[in-house]
Amino acid sequence: AIRALAYLAGQDGDRLVRRSEIESKQGIPRHFLSKILRTLVGAGFLESVAGARGGFRLRKPASQITFLQVYEGFEGELCLVECLRDGPAACNFTSVCTQIDVWRVARQKLFDYLDSVSIADVVDGDGLGCRLARQEESVPQKFLA
Repeated sequence: AIRALAYLAGQDGDRLVRRSEIESKQGIPRHFLSKILRTLVGAGFLESVAGARGGFRLRKPASQITFLQVYEGFEGELCLVECLRDGPAACNFTSVCTQIDVWRVARQKLFDYLDSVSIADVVDGDGLGCRLARQEESVPQKFLA
């Protein structure tokens, strides 16, 4: 999802990008990408336009889409251990656990970090495939043998 959004963020904002282009430029398998794009549209991150000249584009600025929002759009609430979310229903020892505060702080740090990184921070207008090909072209042939 992040790779698809990063690629779309690197395109002209008015341009509709076909699924097949995202697939080839970012190396995302077709069956996964179709599901990913559906979820991103449903979560309000993307606009989808049907038809021969259709495609996808960001629905809002890349700077307003955080990694945390994308993660939670697919996985639900960020949760490192169930006892933080479910309390005693997840573990009988929650009330006396000596580790729960460590997990609580770790979750908060990860939450804050993912919420501070936006798609604008990882824009990828060329696509991973193009960058990898350029990298391989720059490696001397004697190292590839």
